[in-house]
Amino acid sequence: MVALSMKTVLKVPEEQAWLEAAQTFIQESLCPTDKEPNVQFTQSVIDCVKTVWLSQGKYQGFTLPLSYSFVSVQNLRTHQRLPCCSHLSWSSSAYQTWAQKARPNGVPLPRERLLLVGTLTDLSGDLEQGSRNGSLYVKDNTGMLSCELIDLDLSWLGHLFLFPSWSYLPPARWNSSGEGHLELWEAPVPVFPLTVSPGPLTPLPVLYPEIASRLLRHRSKFRVEQHNLAGKLIQLSALVKSKKKAYFILSLGELSPTVSQAISHVSIIVQIPAQLVWHRALCPGKAYVLTQLRVSRIRGHHYCVWMTSPFSHLMLLEPECVQELELEGPFLETDSKSLPTSSNFQDKKEPKGLMRDSRLLHYTGIVTGVLNEPAGLYELDGQLGLCLAYQQFHDLRRVMRPGVCLELQDVHLLQSVGGGTTRPVLASCLRGAILLRGFSCQKPGTQSSLQTHGASLYEQLVWERQLGLPLYLWAVKVLEELACKLCPHLLRHQQFLQHSSPGNPSLGLQLLAPTLDALALPSRSIRNAHKEILEEPHHCPLQKYAQLQTPCSFPTLATLAEEGRHRAWASFDPKELLPLPEAAHLPCCQLNHRLAWSWICLPPAAFHPPQALVGVLVASSHKGCLQLRDRSGSLSCLLLAKHSQPLTDPQLIGCLVRTEKFQLVVERDVRSNFPSWKELGMTGFIQKQQARVYAQFFLADALILPVPRSFHHSSAPPQTEPTCLGQSRLFLLSHKEALMKRNFCTSLGTTSEVPKPTLSFHVSGCWLGGTQKKERIGWGPPEPLTVENKDQKVLLIFLGSSVRWFEFLHPGQVYRLVAPGPATPKLFEVEGSSCTSQRPLELAGCVSCLTVQDEWTLELESAQDLPDMLGIHKALSGSLLTDLLGANVTDSLVSFSAEILSRTVWNTEVRRCVKLTVAIGTADSEFLPRLDIYIEDPHLPPPLGLLPGARVHFNQLEKRISRSHNVYCCFRSSTYVQVLSFPPETTVSAPLPHIYLAELQQGNWGPFQATASCHVISVVSLQLLWVCAHCTSVCPQGRCIRQGPACSTQTSISQASIRLLVEDGTAEAMVTCRNYHVAAALGLCPNEWTSLLEFIRKPGRVVLKFTGPGAQLESSAKIEEPLILYLHTLCTSPSVLRPVVLSFELERKPSNITPLEPPRLQRFQCGEFPLLTRVNPRLQLACLCIQESSEHPNSQGAFTSSC
Repeated sequence: MVALSMKTVLKVPEEQAWLEAAQTFIQESLCPTDKEPNVQFTQSVIDCVKTVWLSQGKYQGFTLPLSYSFVSVQNLRTHQRLPCCSHLSWSSSAYQTWAQKARPNGVPLPRERLLLVGTLTDLSGDLEQGSRNGSLYVKDNTGMLSCELIDLDLSWLGHLFLFPSWSYLPPARWNSSGEGHLELWEAPVPVFPLTVSPGPLTPLPVLYPEIASRLLRHRSKFRVEQHNLAGKLIQLSALVKSKKKAYFILSLGELSPTVSQAISHVSIIVQIPAQLVWHRALCPGKAYVLTQLRVSRIRGHHYCVWMTSPFSHLMLLEPECVQELELEGPFLETDSKSLPTSSNFQDKKEPKGLMRDSRLLHYTGIVTGVLNEPAGLYELDGQLGLCLAYQQFHDLRRVMRPGVCLELQDVHLLQSVGGGTTRPVLASCLRGAILLRGFSCQKPGTQSSLQTHGASLYEQLVWERQLGLPLYLWAVKVLEELACKLCPHLLRHQQFLQHSSPGNPSLGLQLLAPTLDALALPSRSIRNAHKEILEEPHHCPLQKYAQLQTPCSFPTLATLAEEGRHRAWASFDPKELLPLPEAAHLPCCQLNHRLAWSWICLPPAAFHPPQALVGVLVASSHKGCLQLRDRSGSLSCLLLAKHSQPLTDPQLIGCLVRTEKFQLVVERDVRSNFPSWKELGMTGFIQKQQARVYAQFFLADALILPVPRSFHHSSAPPQTEPTCLGQSRLFLLSHKEALMKRNFCTSLGTTSEVPKPTLSFHVSGCWLGGTQKKERIGWGPPEPLTVENKDQKVLLIFLGSSVRWFEFLHPGQVYRLVAPGPATPKLFEVEGSSCTSQRPLELAGCVSCLTVQDEWTLELESAQDLPDMLGIHKALSGSLLTDLLGANVTDSLVSFSAEILSRTVWNTEVRRCVKLTVAIGTADSEFLPRLDIYIEDPHLPPPLGLLPGARVHFNQLEKRISRSHNVYCCFRSSTYVQVLSFPPETTVSAPLPHIYLAELQQGNWGPFQATASCHVISVVSLQLLWVCAHCTSVCPQGRCIRQGPACSTQTSISQASIRLLVEDGTAEAMVTCRNYHVAAALGLCPNEWTSLLEFIRKPGRVVLKFTGPGAQLESSAKIEEPLILYLHTLCTSPSVLRPVVLSFELERKPSNITPLEPPRLQRFQCGEFPLLTRVNPRLQLACLCIQESSEHPNSQGAFTSSC
């Protein structure tokens, strides 16, 4: 007893302090402000707290919760920054058990020992100025907080409660109101006993659903007054909130329906603001009575419905307190007609197998994941998707997190929606209600910017664009992917996912608009909430759906480039690049050179689903090319404004680009050492491989979206005088040189390192007017120029960051060079230059040189705004074909447009070189002459877009003449390349023109490749040999005979050549056939040709020459050998000397350097009479293919055999 008394004495000061603090709080925060402090009121609150505290049974001898303190609404809102919970009636072990439910995937709400007391109300403000919209609040003298309660008793409203178990969540980042909310876990404990309203003294007359629905249909025959309706709640709609009003619709059914009454129900509209809170109290399956209902017609509809009046009440149905109202009249007869019915429901016959019907069902489940909160997408029970976007779920959104239990009424089940969604989806329209059945014990996760923005945009997709669920899910997925691609480094989330309006469009919606416009249903009507809830059969955007085939995807640029590399190397097959029999005759050096470079072009249709290219356009100062950029990286790209039109407007930098028409080009560079064709399938001989990936497309095929810049507002007072923000000067660009690494001297004393070549380029042109200063309304007038400064030519040097302007500068265009910052006198009039000597300026015809600074910018000017520019011709310059292919070397720089036919690479440790074979396009020639162009260091790697099939303009190439008098060209520092068109996506090989040989001897340009029907007159020579695949030395018996040093490999390959004299009645030609074409020339089948080559293996080399009259033989072997006799007989037999169809090309590319030989006199014997006539010189041709003539199918005679 003594010990107990001492403990009691020790507790008294603690309890006394707690009681004093409680009394102070109650008087300030809870006592009515218009009354004096009431001791009884204070004691009632404390007694309520003590009762709940003692109910837990483990209060450790303390009659008061000394560890708890009272908290006001204002303190929660201002000081509680983190989520928390408080459970007065729970012990510590009970809380630990409860907290375990949040683990392991979540973090439980931390427990705070706080006491919350307040009034539960549905008024959002004071009684006079407050409004009701169906929301609940907890209120005290310091303020109010919105709250969520699972089971609401309407008698609780307006009373003071102690909330024993609750959680508080501060405002989420997306919550623009900045208000947190309460979650009331358990039923509140009233501070004062609640007054129970007595039941009616007499039974309440009610109508049941069947009679009430008939009364609506026959309202014209019977005066419908206010009635009371009773029945079981079978359907509860969502709470619909519009700009004008808010309402919900409930349906009552029969208590114990018979077979004929199974579908009988009556709908009631509740739209009185004070009655909207009923939506939280109604529970499907329970029976209710609604009093003083009236009949009203819905505007725009042909039917009437029951509607509550301001005097209506909601009560639980007690059978002993109601009595069915007896009515008389013909309307009491059974009427099978059901109302309301859909007045505009289109019973269109959809294509069979395309459209599906969703299922309506009830479902109760637990939220297990938040997929996209702004879009209303969640995961239920780990296996179902949940979409709340087709409802107005603003209030529910703040509660949704893993662990929340939901009851879904009349929810649509959609399966196999497609568009990348694999799981079944539950989606609720306005007809179904989403009822909260349990809160989550998990602490809300940290929200990223992606999870806090975009709610209004997603609402726009559903309510304005009327997207069906499959397309909506795909659009949400794509917007999320695009936001991850572009935000926050390139764009802001808020900027990308903002609500789209006419004056402020959303970038995200603009990117999706082309696809959505193509896929959205054109005739879908605007949603009408009354029809969607009331009409039968039910019709809403979720009722019918079609499985969506994913229209396109928006991969990251890094993923697209990696996929391009993967496909490029997966399709790299040396055997396909060098097919037999061509590869069997190539030595290893030629074999590896032919494999050194190859390319593939991947259109969007090559991917599944088709890919769309999206990124921000930037200009690289490190590579001098344009790039598309996102968070994953950058992708080089080649852009043309349209066909043959380059990109000229620098304002495109920073724009958002989307295109579905592009070519993804992958150039493969391979260094290999294959010994021969037999090892082409062994990847171990590939020493090094790398790929260059870039995209090329036309600007006309792309969607270009300017990205608005954020402006900084200055607090400085406005000035009356114009503020100079910079200065500029116009110039006309006349010539542009190559982008390459050049040597530039640096200032003395700045560094001791040896200067390295710098990536740079030059342009030359002339100034147009003087310097202009920036004013508020634009650029001011140009400064006057002296006479000697007019039409002054200038050389502009771009290096460092200014290299980024390379792709936008083109001859014939007018640009404005802008220097920001304060004005500097004669900034654009610097004489001379420290970066170049005076000699190059004299050669370029320029009197001054100016280095473009990194911070300077370029702007494209329209020539129409400049009167002096209207007469300037902007066509691409070109050299005459006679000058290009002639012997004149005084003007060694040539320009022309051509189509690239082939591209080969020599990539060795000693030399790196790229050869382009082009067909020069001319307007006055039927056939296009061919020319070789060589690119060497420092112009490697070549510019983007130099691909076979592309049309390119080459400006100022250096023309050279080879030892064999062939004309070719080389890249120089002055060379400028402009791609005019991309390679066609589908290549159709046109047949070679069929000509007479005499057409090649005419003065104009003939075809480089053609077909002719001719006759083989004789065989001039034949050579068959086996050579070393490494050093090409002769290999008798398959062994290389090279001495000092000996060849490291003993792999031999066969080679063959034959020279034929042919004529077609108009001219003669000497045709050289090589390797596998020799077999066709000799008329041998593959087996015979293989056997012949095996006979040649032993001697290693056999050469036959037929000279003089009668085709006498000169052989490298003894004439008596059977092999030589066989070859001699074969070459002089009708099997070889026969009519053929010959496909050929000229041995030498056409040029004017070596003129055609004049006709020569030649004697012919015609019987007894000799004839002397002039004969044109023989043509020199290389065989491409030999086919048998259709006029002589059996010309091979006795040598024809079956292989």
